[in-house]
Formats: sequence, C-alpha cells, structure tokens
Amino acid sequence: MRRAVTFLKTLLLAAMLVAGPAALAPALAQNPIQADGVNPMGARPTADSVNEEFLFKQKDTITGRVSIPDGKSAYLIQPQGREYQSFREGWLPWIGALAILGMIAALGAFFMFRGRIKMEHSQESGRKILRFNAFERFTHWMTATCFIILSLSGLNYIFGKRLLMPLIGPDAFGTLAQWAKYGHIYLAWPFMLGVAFMFVLWIKDNIPNKIDIAWLKAGGGLIGKGHPHAARFNAGQKGVFWMVAGFGAAMSVTGLMMIFPFALTDINGMQLMQVVHSVIGIAFIAGILAHIYIGSLGMEGAYDAMGSGKVDLAWARAHHDLWVEQEQARTASGPQLKGHPTPAE
Repeated sequence: MRRAVTFLKTLLLAAMLVAGPAALAPALAQNPIQADGVNPMGARPTADSVNEEFLFKQKDTITGRVSIPDGKSAYLIQPQGREYQSFREGWLPWIGALAILGMIAALGAFFMFRGRIKMEHSQESGRKILRFNAFERFTHWMTATCFIILSLSGLNYIFGKRLLMPLIGPDAFGTLAQWAKYGHIYLAWPFMLGVAFMFVLWIKDNIPNKIDIAWLKAGGGLIGKGHPHAARFNAGQKGVFWMVAGFGAAMSVTGLMMIFPFALTDINGMQLMQVVHSVIGIAFIAGILAHIYIGSLGMEGAYDAMGSGKVDLAWARAHHDLWVEQEQARTASGPQLKGHPTPAE
C-alpha cells in the first residue's frame, strides 16, 4: 500500500513538471520580455516607469488629492523637506557632537591647566554676606532644573535612535521618547517663566560698562594672578545673563511655534523653526556647561551663592569688591543680610 502511494505521488510530480512550462508558454508568447527589459511589441515597463528624478524635473513637489479640510496633507514631498531631512540626519548630529563634546574637552583641559580656583582667606573669612535671597534661588533652580530636562529630552531627539535605542531596544526607547516629549512640552512653560523672572530681576545690573572691559583684559582672574574689579555682575556673568535672555527668548518663540504647529506659518516655516530651535539649543547647552563648571568645580566658594544664598565675605571681596563696598556703604554696618540680588559665579 505504501509503495502504491509513493508511486502515485511520484507520477503526479512528474506530470506537473512536464505540464508547467507548457501551460506558461502561451502567456510568454503573448508578452515576451527580453533581457534588456524591452517588449518586442513596443512596451518598455522598466524604462517607461515614472521615477522620482523624472517627477522632480517636471515639478519640484509631489502632491495628491485629499478630502479632509487640511490641504497641507496633500503635499507628500517638497524641496525644503528634502533639505531639512539632509540637515536633520546629516549635519545636526555632527554639529551637536562637536559643540558639546568640544566644550567638555575644553573645560577638562582648562581644569588640568588651571586647576580649581581656591578661595583666598583673610581676616574677613568666616563672615557671611547675602548673595541671593530665597526668591532668586527658587527662580534659578526652577529654571535650571527645567533646562536640564529640556536639554536631555532634546538631545534624545538628535542622538537617541543612534546611541540609546541600540542599548535598550526599540520598545523601551519608544516609551522613553514619548515621556521625554511630554516632559519637553510641559516643562517648557516654567522654563519660559523662569527666564522672564531672571530678566526682570537682574537686567539693571547687567548693562555693560568700562569695568567689564578691564575685567576681560585681565582674564577675569581665571588666567594669571589677582582678581580684577567687579560689581554685582562681572563681565563673564553678564555674558551668561544675556545668553540666557537671548537664547531663552529664541527657544521660547520657536518652541511655541512647534507646540502650536501651523498657527502662524506653513510647513516650510515649521521646518525652519526646528532648525533654529535645535541649533540654538546646542549652543545653549554648550554655554551652560561652562557656567556650571565655574559655579561648581571650577571655583571654590561659588556654589554657596546658589546653595545657602550666603557667601564668605573674603570670597565676595576677592571676586566682587565693588559690590561689597557698595553694600557695606549702604548699610554702614559691614556684611548685610538683606541686600539686592546678585547672580552666582
């Protein structure tokens, strides 16, 4: 019985092999295709097919027809979109890596060369003077915390799929990226509020003057010995202030344009907003890294200004002598505890 079944299967397979080419022969005869892709009847399915290059020679956009009210969805491809994709996937990661890693390398080299700037002790050491009150410290830390989360979630937009997704997998990365997006949108509001508070609090003390020129010529005390004269804000701090104010305003405007897409511009404007937002964001992160270095590892005693709000009087005298003299003259009683706000180093 088994031999009979095996024989029948073999016979059926042989019949299929013989009949297959014969059944296909009429179809091949009606539509033969040569090796060069040309049909003898005149059809050229390969050469005559529409390709992307041909389309863009005729028109620089590919559009369709849609029945929904949003007419923008009919645009499938447009020239600026290809330019934005080239920037987003090509130039932007390199710009970000060079700026941020370059700043970290520069700060590391400076630390190796200069070391930590030590606090100079004198008879005034141990006495405290108020540098920041509670509201200024709250404003600083609220803005700083939001900035850190916004920076990390923004960097995830640039580098996440290249560096993080291979480590944690696409599912975990997708979840993380979704929550990072939520954090980026919602924490943008207290960040913008903090930038506005800082501007109002400290604008009057951040107007450049001749003292700042002398401070810059002397290297701000970071290079060489001694400390140049400085008032409430030295030239370096004023630079950080105007960076935060300018970059913060630009990030706020472009960010709002993306939170409320197409409210004031078209798809090309949206792409431009993303380019400006990302480039300024990278420069912002690099600049704040230098500010964090000076206010923590780079200078002894500087962190106290944003920690407890009070700094050592000898430290204040060394780095902000004009401000100390002004405060002591105003109170006529030495270190005061309720003075005007002044930013940390």
